[in-house]
Amino acid sequence: MIKTTQRGPARGWSFLLVLLLALLWPGAKAWAQPLELQGQWVQLAPHGEPAAAGQPVSQVAPTGGRFRFEAEFDVGQVGTYVIDFKNSSVIQHFTHRVYDVRGPQVAEVSGGIGSLEANPYMLRHGREVVLEPGRYRLVSDLDSPFYLASPEPYVEPADTYRQSIKPGNAIVLLCLGIFLGLGVYYTCLAALHHQRVHAMYALFILGNVLYNGTALLAFRELFGWTTFYLISVPILFSNIAYMVFAIGLLDIRPRTAPRLYRAGCAVIGVMALFVVVAAVRPNWSLELDRFGVALFLGFGLVAGAVQSLRGNVLARLYLLANVGFFVSGLASITLVDLHGVYAIFIEHLGLVAVTIEVVLLAFVLSYQFGLLRRDKEAALARAEGNLRLACTDTLTGLPNRYALELEMERLPSEGSLTFVDLDGLKHYNDHFGHASGDELLRAFARDLAERLGESATLHRLGGDEFAATTHDGDFERVDRLLHETIDALRASGFPLSGASSGSVRVFECTHHDQLKHVADSRMYENKRRRRKVRDQDTQMEADSV
Repeated sequence: MIKTTQRGPARGWSFLLVLLLALLWPGAKAWAQPLELQGQWVQLAPHGEPAAAGQPVSQVAPTGGRFRFEAEFDVGQVGTYVIDFKNSSVIQHFTHRVYDVRGPQVAEVSGGIGSLEANPYMLRHGREVVLEPGRYRLVSDLDSPFYLASPEPYVEPADTYRQSIKPGNAIVLLCLGIFLGLGVYYTCLAALHHQRVHAMYALFILGNVLYNGTALLAFRELFGWTTFYLISVPILFSNIAYMVFAIGLLDIRPRTAPRLYRAGCAVIGVMALFVVVAAVRPNWSLELDRFGVALFLGFGLVAGAVQSLRGNVLARLYLLANVGFFVSGLASITLVDLHGVYAIFIEHLGLVAVTIEVVLLAFVLSYQFGLLRRDKEAALARAEGNLRLACTDTLTGLPNRYALELEMERLPSEGSLTFVDLDGLKHYNDHFGHASGDELLRAFARDLAERLGESATLHRLGGDEFAATTHDGDFERVDRLLHETIDALRASGFPLSGASSGSVRVFECTHHDQLKHVADSRMYENKRRRRKVRDQDTQMEADSV
């Protein structure tokens, strides 16, 4: 194979990743050695310009153009052979012509992402040719507005080729499936909860689905899409979405983290400029994608580290996810050649890298969602606790006047309301003290509430006033249990003079205020009647003396 230069020291990382992927596929022959090709790249004149001798180059230019590769190879036995490209599948159009070294052309095949020709092999540019034993010359012409890496042709027997492409195809199907599932999930979350973080994350996933689905021929196979710029343009916008997502997830705000916020806005501004440049120079769009990925990787590491040091738990989890993505992502944007590897593309490395990031970030978002849910539950618990305090009488532990107001809203038409007033509480407090009076109120409330059970609810309105509500309207039972309570308290040593009550059925009054007024009036009427009876008894005792 011809030698090509590489961008950066990430080659070792990518080689280890490819080795791991191959080992995880039992029986796959990802390391089958194709026929050796020794050749040279030349750059051809653009369409519309006079044809001229090609200019020799070491590899194809990332900003696109027309290129030709020529090499000779030997075939030892008759059979079906496949011509494909290593390193990358990002090719708009290609044509392979095979010549016998003595001159005549023996085969011509073509294809590419922008071609409508059917692919014999799923998700691959592989083209079959039948060759007799002998020596041949391969001439491969490529025409593309940009290239992800140097797509070098190779020749391999069809039997081993079918096996060697399985790991790469499995990577594509598995990772795109993960993308689609998470993309739909976070799109639904964004729509239901109106959270920008989830919306930006869904857009980030969408951009990567369009890029990888087009670059790795999935959309061409499924939908017949040949729009080549789906490879580069969506990433320009998904990079911006990722920046907005990271700023929101890490809680980077102008007041709390002004420097990080300004840096994030500056990166977004540069990425927006990339969109403008790509509109003018579309052949630079994929290179601008690389720069954008490098920018958000760097920002993510710095922002995650800074926010982690400030105690942000989510930032720590995000930083761990981003470190894993940084290593594999750096390899995918810097490499142009996978030395000795034929069936795995650099696109596969990038797809795996982004999938790792997407899955890890999904865990981070799930953790954030759990935090928000716990905070909400805690707030509800505090609100319920405050409501219970607001609805509870501190002395007796009974529901209070506010709770009665709420209960009246739920009281059915067949229910009843009974007002209760302990007679002579002031007299009791004056003679035995307020502490004893409070103990009397607690004993009365405890005893009557236990007797009423679940059939009625006893409320303390204040002082010596109580109210009981029933849902079945049996206020006669309330009156009977009230008098039993008074008798029991007297027997236990409390010198009570009695209690006045006034009851009313709910159906008698349609308005709650009117209902309470009627019950209150009846209670005080009973109280006056009881006082009048006691005064008469007292007068009779005095007259008899």
